[in-house]
Amino acid sequence: ENLTVRYATPPNSEPNLTTINRLVLIRARRYRVAVRMLTIVLRYAGNFLDGERRQGAFTGWMAATIAAVLLMVQAGTFLQLVMGWITSSLLLHKLLLFYPQRPAAQRAARKKFIISRTGDAALICAAVLLSIDFKTGDIATILAIARGGDGTPLTSAAAAFLAISALLKSAQFPTHGWLTEVMETPTPVSALLHAGVVNAGGFLLIRLADVMLHAPLVLAILVIVGGFTALFGSLVMLTQSAVKTSLAWSTVAQMGFMILQCGLALFPIALLHIIAHSLYKAHAFLSCGCAVETVSAIRRPGPVTIPNIGAVGRAFLLALFIYAVFGVIFGIVDKPPQAMALGAILIFGVAYLIAQGLADAAPRALTWRTTLYSIAAATAYFALQWISDDLLNGTLPTAPQPGPLEWTLMLLAVATFGLVALAQSLFPLWAYHPAAAGFRVHLTNGLYVNALFDRLLGGWTITRSVSPTSEFVKE
Repeated sequence: ENLTVRYATPPNSEPNLTTINRLVLIRARRYRVAVRMLTIVLRYAGNFLDGERRQGAFTGWMAATIAAVLLMVQAGTFLQLVMGWITSSLLLHKLLLFYPQRPAAQRAARKKFIISRTGDAALICAAVLLSIDFKTGDIATILAIARGGDGTPLTSAAAAFLAISALLKSAQFPTHGWLTEVMETPTPVSALLHAGVVNAGGFLLIRLADVMLHAPLVLAILVIVGGFTALFGSLVMLTQSAVKTSLAWSTVAQMGFMILQCGLALFPIALLHIIAHSLYKAHAFLSCGCAVETVSAIRRPGPVTIPNIGAVGRAFLLALFIYAVFGVIFGIVDKPPQAMALGAILIFGVAYLIAQGLADAAPRALTWRTTLYSIAAATAYFALQWISDDLLNGTLPTAPQPGPLEWTLMLLAVATFGLVALAQSLFPLWAYHPAAAGFRVHLTNGLYVNALFDRLLGGWTITRSVSPTSEFVKE
């Protein structure tokens, strides 16, 4: 609570009790959500590994990883933050090698280890620079001073190192390959990683948002890298045949979108994204086996309907109408331009959903269902954004007025995401065309970026003794 008071109020001023109570409530709710999600993962792990010879060791490593993550998110000083950051990564490395005899697990863990140690070094450099610049290692004090003063060259340099650390932690292009290869571990590890640990990059940027605002160029780079990663991951995801691999590429895209939100200085929305993605992705990994069985039992060959260009055009117009109506209801016109651009990008997903129901061969029931789901999704997004802004008002900084560079990046992002949403809506039409066959193959392999990264790391090996009697549990 003392850290909260210092974070919420500038130096030499009386604390605002309303703000303090709001911050304590936010922290309590965030803690309860995290505990519930982690409890579900641990309970699932108990059933999943029932009878496994090393079940006790697995539970111990997972509990220790969760403890390190909790230390990181509750850290009040840079020393605690760095300790939790590094420890959680090292413990996760043990979980990734739970089946050490699997070559794919070794390869993924090796890449993850190298990338993580690079990110750790960047975070340490940022912590040292900020401690020297602000003459303290207390995060709350640094944020209070940064919010009320101007940045220095050291502040900008520290922001750059923070960005590097966040990009590496959240598997941004071109260092994303390890995240798509960690399927050789038990499913609970995938749920914990994709729903929790990989979000640490966004958490770091949100936690030190006041520092990041002093480096507009760094924020612009975050927009570029995060936006490209989101587009890249969303396209590759469509071409994956394995459920878990598709979910992994979905995480790459979601992390890119989260970094994009931080680059636009929409930190409250980015925090909301972290919570929503964590709950969704944990559920997706833990229930993917049941989903496969359910779909297999339906025995329905392919999609019910394939929307044509006319249906997609109508879907985009209807989505824009929904955006305009509900945006006005929830006060989108009073939001900064960054929030309006982000809402336009997200509404493209609504257009993709509506397009399925507006296809010429779609039954009327499907049309009504997709339209109602789209309205519900838009309502939920704007309502949750409004609640998030209200709860975090005074806690996280608001987005500054965009300059020419920011306007250019926002317009480019909206146009690019619109084109990708159009390509996704028409995917069945063009993806299996002979002219697109080669491109689809390249997308399936992630444009071979991960293969090039493997070649660069070809001389680095893991020295680890593997017992020939190690158990091999087939998932």
